[in-house]
Amino acid sequence: MAKVAYFSGQKFPLEMHKVRIIQKLTLLPVEDRLKAIEGAGYNTFLLENKDVFLDMLTDSGVNAMSDNQQAAMLVADDAYAGSATFTRLHAKLQEFFGMEYFLPCHQGRAAEHILSRAYVEEGSVVPMNYHFTTMKAHVTACGGELVELLGPEGVAVTSQDPFKGDTELAALEALIKERGAENIPFFRVEAGTNLIGGQPVSLANYRAVYELCSKHGIKVVLDASLLADNLHFIKAREPEFANWSVADITLAIAECADIIYFSARKLGFGRGGGICTNSKEVYSDLRSWVPMFEGFLTYGGMSVREMEAITVGLDETLDEDMINQGPLFIEHFVDEMDQRGIPVITPPGGLGAHIDARGFLDHVDQRQYPSGALAAAVYVASGVRGMERGTLSEQREPDGTEPLAHMELLRLALPRRVFTLSQVQYAIDRIHWLYANRRLVGGLEWIEEPPILRFFYGLLRPVGDWQHALVAKFRQDFGDSL
Repeated sequence: MAKVAYFSGQKFPLEMHKVRIIQKLTLLPVEDRLKAIEGAGYNTFLLENKDVFLDMLTDSGVNAMSDNQQAAMLVADDAYAGSATFTRLHAKLQEFFGMEYFLPCHQGRAAEHILSRAYVEEGSVVPMNYHFTTMKAHVTACGGELVELLGPEGVAVTSQDPFKGDTELAALEALIKERGAENIPFFRVEAGTNLIGGQPVSLANYRAVYELCSKHGIKVVLDASLLADNLHFIKAREPEFANWSVADITLAIAECADIIYFSARKLGFGRGGGICTNSKEVYSDLRSWVPMFEGFLTYGGMSVREMEAITVGLDETLDEDMINQGPLFIEHFVDEMDQRGIPVITPPGGLGAHIDARGFLDHVDQRQYPSGALAAAVYVASGVRGMERGTLSEQREPDGTEPLAHMELLRLALPRRVFTLSQVQYAIDRIHWLYANRRLVGGLEWIEEPPILRFFYGLLRPVGDWQHALVAKFRQDFGDSL
């Protein structure tokens, strides 16, 4: 049952934990925030954490660990081979996913690398509900082509569709017929579409996709990194499974995949990852890539202390009071902004609140990266660091042309068990102020554009002098306030 309370007639989510370890935060004056974002090339990835007040860049590797996770780290077995820590994590994953084999790796993109090297070749077609940046980079680097098969509701800003991450089955069937099953090494489904609002996939759609792919002999690969949120949404939005346990829903999803990979920086609240399968053939296909790129088969580039924490974190993922915390706080974040007229992605998804940058900055040309500009402007206005999820996060075509993203989003992630409600309210207030002054914000252009994964470390600058006008308006409205 969702944990909410009503104060003065308004609904608020309840934190189902208490804070026992704290980390001091700093809120710089607005002029210093401007200097910081200028020094970072208007790329929030390049801000130093000391200059950030609320870090909503990502939930990857920054979720708060529980007391039981911290305690488990003290019993880690650091043997290079035959580690008891690996045995415990392996057993937990067998219980969690119902899959016999497990290959550890240092995080989700390492699993994507291994899968792509093993199965993708020149001419391969890899369909999926929607891409993720690192998966796209790995597939294309191996000569493959991505094809997205999300339904039209998936990229609608405002929608009543509870499962905007569902694959369009007719489109998948047509692709198989057109390109040939022999040219499709696997179908990838992401349990929550990261780039377009953390929108979930229904269990009914998992089952239908698996049935269709199995009929044509195509492997189904599940990216389970955002699975915890998806589990909550299935219980909350898919009536057939409302009374199922979280553990049973997890196993039912796992039955719809031949291979599962995950980033434990998200799933399990640690720092690591892995690949699971019931197929000995798949295990043999992938096994040799682990010691080549990651580490020995019983640690795969992970710290054994993190592996112990992940083992406990997977147990906590089956606790309904834990998995509903992120979605409930995100729902509050989204609803509060929506009530203030701020354009946001609805229904609220997982991972974080997503602002529609094209609606927020409708005067900024998409070729001037409105999502990146909005991320920079939000930081200047509040000290809150979010992540651009739009055209900056795409990659250029081989001929140098730039594809425009389906959506231009500013993602404000809510790492689990990290922020208080008052901090969320602060972010809402400052974003509301920025929305009222949105016409001051302009676009961005490149100073230095890397050829691959440019959004991580590329450098930009404002088009015009809008950043100084924004600071001047802030001082006019807030006086000496930070």
